[in-house]
Amino acid sequence: MLTRRFEDALAYAREAHGAQRRKGSGITYMAHLLEVSSVVLLHGGDEDEAIAALLHDAPEDAGGRARLEDIRRTFGDRIAGIVDGCTDTYEHPKPAWRSRKEAYLVRIPDLPPSALLVSAADKYANARELLDDYRVHGDALWTRFNGGADTPWYCQAAADAFLKAGRTLLTERLHLVASELSRLASASRHP
Repeated sequence: MLTRRFEDALAYAREAHGAQRRKGSGITYMAHLLEVSSVVLLHGGDEDEAIAALLHDAPEDAGGRARLEDIRRTFGDRIAGIVDGCTDTYEHPKPAWRSRKEAYLVRIPDLPPSALLVSAADKYANARELLDDYRVHGDALWTRFNGGADTPWYCQAAADAFLKAGRTLLTERLHLVASELSRLASASRHP
């Protein structure tokens, strides 16, 4: 059962991300947050985990540690802890993409179960969107991203790490989508 807290988190996410768009697509960023929250709920997540899914990018993209502390004051320690587990940097400007992603991969095995669920849902939503976009745009897609043509590598490495941390329907789905993205991207570079 979702309560008024979920509605409050949705409004909070809209306030933090309302003007943002997904890279290169023009789609409102809120669509991603709603998808991640939905994936969490569809895979057995509770309301706190669904709320954390709505807020998972707020510190990284909209305010750093001050934003995390505001989430803690507004929604509590558990939700802030999950969001913290999903955040790969609080620095602005962000550190180099590859080193930031490699550092996050090392953290995955130690994430608590709720952060694993929300982070895996985020990576699944990202990989699914990348796969759909790749089928339309091909290799031109990579110009949108800081990781460029290494983006499929990160999707696959994250999928492998989540699957190793715990085999669930979600981690298996993430692995399938990331593997298909990697296969297609690799085939275009090595015909």
